[in-house]
Amino acid sequence: MELQITATSPEHPATLLDLPWDIPLVDWPEEHLVALPRGISRHVVRFARAGGEVFAVKEVAEWAAVREYGLLRDLDRLSVPAVDPVAVVTGRADSRGEPLEPVLITRRLKGSQPYRSMFETTMRPTTVKRLLDALAVLLVRLHLSGFAWGDCSLSNTLFRRDAGAYAAYLVDAETGQIQPTLTRGQREYDLEVARVNIAGELMDLEAGGSLHPSVNPVPFGEATVERYGELWHELTRTSIYPQQKRHYIDRRIRRLNDLGFDVAEMQIQRSPDGDSVTFLPKVVDAGHHQRQLLRLTGLDAEENQARSLLNDLEHWMATQDDYAPGDPLGARPEVLAHRWVREVYRPAVRALPRELIEAADTAQLYHELLAHRLRLSERAHHDIGMEATIEDYLRTAPAPPPEP
Repeated sequence: MELQITATSPEHPATLLDLPWDIPLVDWPEEHLVALPRGISRHVVRFARAGGEVFAVKEVAEWAAVREYGLLRDLDRLSVPAVDPVAVVTGRADSRGEPLEPVLITRRLKGSQPYRSMFETTMRPTTVKRLLDALAVLLVRLHLSGFAWGDCSLSNTLFRRDAGAYAAYLVDAETGQIQPTLTRGQREYDLEVARVNIAGELMDLEAGGSLHPSVNPVPFGEATVERYGELWHELTRTSIYPQQKRHYIDRRIRRLNDLGFDVAEMQIQRSPDGDSVTFLPKVVDAGHHQRQLLRLTGLDAEENQARSLLNDLEHWMATQDDYAPGDPLGARPEVLAHRWVREVYRPAVRALPRELIEAADTAQLYHELLAHRLRLSERAHHDIGMEATIEDYLRTAPAPPPEP
């Protein structure tokens, strides 16, 4: 048999050749592995280091590996939060020439955790709710993109901190399919699977003593479906406004922006008698604040992180002498934004210890500094500044988990 590596980019295949493909994944030597928390999986999964990067390696049948690899690439093109596909390795054989299962390789999602490792310390009910809200948002984004998951669950999701909330990422696309649009029945099937799976997974945590006593698994599973329904309704409903109140359309768009979505395409119709206007969002894209921050500063962040950073940017711009909105002689927002990155954001992040920066997302760290500064300033009844904030943050913040 001949080893073949099908990869998404040319920088990885050479380094991936250093991994022991002639050994079953379950028996890989420790020298190649990285100790990271793993979720429950039907397949053997290991984290391995190659070329300075950490990858998730999953043994699976060839047709399933190729199919999931393609689905993850499609989700990446659709800008849906999912793990990054790197390669499929086929043609594996052991030292005696016996065939070994192919593997699917994905890039490790920095700062992410499976839900079980997050429940190692008992989560408060409000934190559990934020986690499930993130899963509901992910499912909405998948359905808007035409992706029917087929196995929505906490086990098939990774979570990253996103300011005071969480961002959810799909980690297992094995049962999924992409279509131009989903029927109501397809969406409802996913919702029923999600409701049952979430309740079951929370019951499992409850049996192991890892669930807060006030968290009832069944209502929390149902609440996740309700949260999905509320968000789906807001993003897709048709609105009818009186002709003289057409500005309500702008208000509806701003409300969608506040939820983190842009209206990329819309349909507006006037009634035959001219008394009313009908507004229907036809294409809704997630990541409103992400795109705005990226356009202004070049910084890539989660949605809630981006919202936090944009607020700080706007407050800082208001203090600049050359900030004059609407004045052609004033500095352009992009110029001010890059000055903010250079003079405010980067110095604050670089003042933090290297091990803290390597273990966490820099946008999340800056958001935490902003929140810490607000708490200290409210206590002192005046703005204490970023330098004093960093000193106190480093003195009181918990130590980051060790990075492999």
